[in-house]
Amino acid sequence: MSEQIADGAVIDGVHYHQFDIVIVGAGGGGMRAAIEAGPHAKTAVISKLYPTRSHTGAAQGGMAAALSNVEEDNWEWHTYDTVKGGDYLVDQDAAEILAKEAIDAVIDLENMGLPFNRTPEGKIDQRRFGGHTRDHGKAAVRRACYAADRTGHMILQTLFQNCVKLGINFFNEFYVLDLLIGEVDGPDGTTQKRPSGVVAYELATGELHVFQSKAVIFATGGFGKIFKTTSNAHTLTGDGVGIIWRKRLPLEDMEFFQFHPTGLYGLGILLTEGARGEGAILRNASGERFMERYAPTIKDLAPRDIVARSMVQEVLEGRGAGPNKDYVYLDCTHLGAEVLETKLPDITEFARTYLGVDPVVEPVPVMPTAHYAMGGIPTTNNAEVLSDNTTIVPGLYAAGECACVSVHGSNRLGTNSLLDINVFGKRSGRNAVEYVKTAEFVPLPDNPAAGVRDMLEGLRTSTGTERIAAIRKELQEQMDRNAQVFRTDDTLAAVTETIHGLRERYRNVQVQDKGKRFNTDLLEAVELGFLLDLAEVVVFSARNRKESRGGHMRDDYPKRDDENYMKHTMAYLTGDPHSSNPADHIKLDWKPVVITRYQPMERKY
Repeated sequence: MSEQIADGAVIDGVHYHQFDIVIVGAGGGGMRAAIEAGPHAKTAVISKLYPTRSHTGAAQGGMAAALSNVEEDNWEWHTYDTVKGGDYLVDQDAAEILAKEAIDAVIDLENMGLPFNRTPEGKIDQRRFGGHTRDHGKAAVRRACYAADRTGHMILQTLFQNCVKLGINFFNEFYVLDLLIGEVDGPDGTTQKRPSGVVAYELATGELHVFQSKAVIFATGGFGKIFKTTSNAHTLTGDGVGIIWRKRLPLEDMEFFQFHPTGLYGLGILLTEGARGEGAILRNASGERFMERYAPTIKDLAPRDIVARSMVQEVLEGRGAGPNKDYVYLDCTHLGAEVLETKLPDITEFARTYLGVDPVVEPVPVMPTAHYAMGGIPTTNNAEVLSDNTTIVPGLYAAGECACVSVHGSNRLGTNSLLDINVFGKRSGRNAVEYVKTAEFVPLPDNPAAGVRDMLEGLRTSTGTERIAAIRKELQEQMDRNAQVFRTDDTLAAVTETIHGLRERYRNVQVQDKGKRFNTDLLEAVELGFLLDLAEVVVFSARNRKESRGGHMRDDYPKRDDENYMKHTMAYLTGDPHSSNPADHIKLDWKPVVITRYQPMERKY
């Protein structure tokens, strides 16, 4: 196909668009990239949701930055906490960037109009958060900048308002389903893979759109819906990560998934760590503040992996509360109604609405909930996507939860996610602009939308009998049962077998809605395919990391093993994904961890 096509052309029913930069995803990472890119290059933001419905809006507690507004702090302490919190699997050069640029990231948002909580002197207020300490672990520190318990919501609204002010081109309820990659001659005479654009399905019409671009930025969020009990919205199905996987580009550290300690019991709806930052206490059935036994220095404000395991341990050892002794309590009663209603209004309302519990006068039943993917699309510190440990795919970028820089290692510290999307979202937009100044468009392939059209029509016209909801339900329940906070080879082997069986059933799936307009049934079938792919990579990577580290706890290998596993997992799709043995189509390799100043030590809190 011609290298240049008319913007707005319609060929064989497919709509064509041309932009310098296409951003896939309109959450915090995507919109922060757009604010950086939009004024300097023709930019499109494509999102399967209206931007303000993106999952960034669900983040509650805060965004870390060593502002020292409330007490002494500095970026080096923040770097140390990030590295130690990630159980030393963090790339330390990336962690330094995150902590250093955090201060400007918060000030950027303040200048954009974000309504942070304020100190009496008018400065941005800061609260304590799990794993954040002063002077290399001596005591908890107030580092989280916050807007009540709606920080992510305020960030999302602020970024969207600024995108509107800049006139950013949004394509809302357009579902990107394929990344187009072409081969061109590189500057050294070798052949390079570079993006030529993306293919998207327009939900309102059922029509396909090809967006030709010089650069593509993925900012598509996580994939928590591989689990049943999760804080993630129904939309977090790993589409961007799944597209990259199907293009046979690697995924990094997929075994590490964070389980947030305080999900509403039985539901997984998040209660922010900011509650413990304000002084809430975890208690078992007898009222004991049990975290004093597991993390005597910072207690309830230990990193999330430690707190989540401690809670499960309390239940397993018979100290759980309730009729089935299967949860613990988050006790906020001593904080008082004023603190709860002003600083923690959303979680107060959640507890009342969903469990009929009033946190002002009674403790709230909680248990860990699947929350955040530490792994994802491997990138450089400049958000450039990698095709192996060192080779960059020019013009392809990723930022936010879908990416793995790695600033989170094997366990993300609370508040570093909102920071990540702003620091690396900004970097992705800025670096994409520099790239497109000199880059040429890569020619589109012939019939660029053919693969997506065939996939959608195959699903829509299938005469299969398998129900989407039934397959998804079994996947999520088995992942909860066998690949959650505690894992063994036996449990991971069991869920591997389940996933293979579900993949076979998926080939016979039934899409009941045969229409084209607003066919969410069809899109749920597509999303289920991504979930099955990613669940398999998570489990396969977990079986092959025979140690316990951060969010990956192996009961059969309970110790951290730095000698053999102080390295990142790199997973590659190499064969037919329908083969019964994942080892036949997934190849694992390893990537060194960047250590600059902090040598791995025993992790005590």
